[in-house]
Amino acid sequence: MAGRKPQRRREFGTVRRLPSGRWQARYIGPDGQRYTAPETFETRSDAQDWLNLVRADIERNTWRNPDAGAVNFEKYALRWMEERGLAATTVDRYGGLLRGHILPTFGGKDLDEITPPSVRTWRAERLKATGPTTVAKSYRLLKGILQTAVDDDLLRTNPCRIKGAGKEEADERPTATIAQVFDLADAMGPRWRLMVLLGAFASLRPEELAELRRHSVDLDECSLRITQASPELTNGRRVTGDPKSRAGKRTVYLPDFLLPELRRHLQWFAEKEGDGLIFVGEKGAPFRRSTFGRKWRKARTKVGMPDNFRFYDLRHTGNTLAADTGAKLKDLMVRAGQSSERAQLIYQHSTAKHQRRLAHAIDAEVRQQLRKPDAEGRHAEEA
Repeated sequence: MAGRKPQRRREFGTVRRLPSGRWQARYIGPDGQRYTAPETFETRSDAQDWLNLVRADIERNTWRNPDAGAVNFEKYALRWMEERGLAATTVDRYGGLLRGHILPTFGGKDLDEITPPSVRTWRAERLKATGPTTVAKSYRLLKGILQTAVDDDLLRTNPCRIKGAGKEEADERPTATIAQVFDLADAMGPRWRLMVLLGAFASLRPEELAELRRHSVDLDECSLRITQASPELTNGRRVTGDPKSRAGKRTVYLPDFLLPELRRHLQWFAEKEGDGLIFVGEKGAPFRRSTFGRKWRKARTKVGMPDNFRFYDLRHTGNTLAADTGAKLKDLMVRAGQSSERAQLIYQHSTAKHQRRLAHAIDAEVRQQLRKPDAEGRHAEEA
């Protein structure tokens, strides 16, 4: 009995010769739609080879709609931010990076038009135009958006492939001496003096200081209860809510030398209601970054501090001072309102007793520094 002839495998797709003499390849995709190769071929064999590659992708379940990436990047990026449920401050920060650094280059392109070479060129141009920290943040944001596009099957691979490009290597932030902190407090004037001292010696963030209220203060314990924060967006609007992290809700015990400063400020400047704000402007309005910033820059110049010393660097000063007391890492984290996922910290605990001891250590260090001849003993009032 004669053997049956093996059936010839049916050709995938169709190939036809165009009037120009070149060859065109077309096929029916898994979705039932007809697709045409994005380019024409010199020979019939070249066109058939391209079809064979497409067929292999379909059989391996790696085929993707070649038109899937034809989505405008700007529209996709804005929708990406809307769908992620980001905090208002994060939306504000990401929006600034998009408008200032990403959309001018990629806003008019479709997702599949963003290629590794175009990303490299963009990054090189940004590095010439602005600081490396901003470029690293912009690159991370671009990479995150495009990775979601990969996950959505709109792109095959992420074109952001520059090793280490999203890593920030910011310069070490400056710190102030204890004497310089008091000089800045003096230069800021009585109304804002306590804000400077709390920024340094309580390691409070500006947005935490903005939302401090009378009921946050415990004079008997010489402590502040931080439960909310009011960061200011670039448009001037304040967004009141939980602190930056879950650890931001905390009790901060103050060095005893701050008690008379705190009493005086409550008497002279804070709003009188039980939930009144601790810090308000001369006309009774909540403190604004723009107005405060002008005063800060003048004070900084007056005492001879460098132009790159920001108000936030007072917190760095305070954290460094607290660390110099020899406190446990967990105690330092609690005081600063910092979170960490490091496994060894799970078994460490910070009690009120430890926090109070840390505050006493800071108090002792500050008083010792102020007793030195160059401090002239003019800054602190004995409790």
